Amino acid sequence: MADSGLFVGFGIPVRGRERQAVKVFNEAFEYYSRLQQNGEIESFEPVILEQHGGELGGFFLLRGEKDALARIRGSEEFERITVRAELIVDNLGIVGAYLGERLMSQMSVFSQQVEELT
Repeated sequence: MADSGLFVGFGIPVRGRERQAVKVFNEAFEYYSRLQQNGEIESFEPVILEQHGGELGGFFLLRGEKDALARIRGSEEFERITVRAELIVDNLGIVGAYLGERLMSQMSVFSQQVEELT
């Protein structure tokens, strides 16, 4: 089971670039599908949020091992898709995530620090 994730969040498309946003969303979906088929990630989940007035419009959550996600994040194809997305959507953000055993480990570290500081 994956112990890490990669959160790729995005806002709404820049006005006038909606068609390009759909194109790049589909490119990212195909890329993440290939990564999953090749066993480089365990899975991914695309999410589009309901209209809510906030800055986050949706996200992809990639699940995999920490080292594999780091390699992907530094790959030319990931960087190319990221640059394309930056040109057509607002509020693009990419953040590592703790999942599974790493989540529990991180919660343990947090709890220990809370106890030491209180």
